[in-house]
Amino acid sequence: MALLTGGPAAAENPIVPGWYADPEIRIFGDRYWIYPTYSDHGETPDVSKHFSERQKKLREQKTVRPSYHFQTFFNVFSSPDLVHWTKHSHALDVENVAWAAYAVWAPSAIEKDGKYYLFFGANDIQSDDQPGGIGVAVSDRPEGPFKDAIGKPLIDAFHNGAQPIDQFVFRDDDGQHYLYYGGWKHCNVVRLGDDLTSIEPFADGTTYKEITPPGYVEGSFMVKRKGVYYLMWSEGGWTGPDYSVAYAMGPSPTGPFKPMGKILSQDFKIARGAGHHSVVNVPGTDDWYIAYHRRPLDEDSGERRQLAIDRMIFNADGTIAPVKMTNEGVAARPLPARTANRGETK
Repeated sequence: MALLTGGPAAAENPIVPGWYADPEIRIFGDRYWIYPTYSDHGETPDVSKHFSERQKKLREQKTVRPSYHFQTFFNVFSSPDLVHWTKHSHALDVENVAWAAYAVWAPSAIEKDGKYYLFFGANDIQSDDQPGGIGVAVSDRPEGPFKDAIGKPLIDAFHNGAQPIDQFVFRDDDGQHYLYYGGWKHCNVVRLGDDLTSIEPFADGTTYKEITPPGYVEGSFMVKRKGVYYLMWSEGGWTGPDYSVAYAMGPSPTGPFKPMGKILSQDFKIARGAGHHSVVNVPGTDDWYIAYHRRPLDEDSGERRQLAIDRMIFNADGTIAPVKMTNEGVAARPLPARTANRGETK
């Protein structure tokens, strides 16, 4: 555990040093937590001696990008106020997930009954013949260590054309949990069982319900505000400057959703490739923040992404105003006293 920031009463973007992507922001206890994808190989320790024979075999196959072989763990960050961040190293490592070997992506965490569940993608499967997909790990603490909960992927195949990556777990007001996910321009939602380690069919008998909006590429996210469900996602190519965030509004967790347009995209004065985001609401207020990754203007490497936080504002009619990307970041925002354990972002 290491304190990364201190002193100023306002954050600066990027909020932490290093190359990270796909940040999910949550509130657990009296702290904000960010769960990101590790996005470079500059600080990766040599863990090759810890790979099992099965993992070594999996790592022999060619990956879409060489950097995927370095993505074998998650670091986590926590803060009391969105400004001062503490790093918690190796919250999850493939040492604790026998079927995962590389391309460990997009962690999504939630608390239930005193346990913390971390959903993640691994192995970047390109077909149903490859082992990998979306897994779930569990821990007694939000910083981990997390260990594989079921010994296999929760979702290990393509359904409705959706690659099993980029998962987000959402808890509705009635306590029902949903998992939104999907790459390759398709988005699905499934109902999670009460144990959060199984999937149950919807009332109409379907299990993998496709809800793909126009322009969808990856990075699905769901948030609920004043009875309205906001499906959010990333568009464009993650290695390019046109990566961006769009959203739609609907009356239920499964829609139907009305596309509303983009709210976050590159700013030629600040950064490029802004996307794969999450949002959080300060309990007891209507104040919202968006966490996202972006690429510095002087970086061309697709992997070199940084974490940022800015304000997200709802208009009077419930639509979302375009997000103003900044280098200054946000002012310190301590959580209200006696904030309960909250995994929901609504």
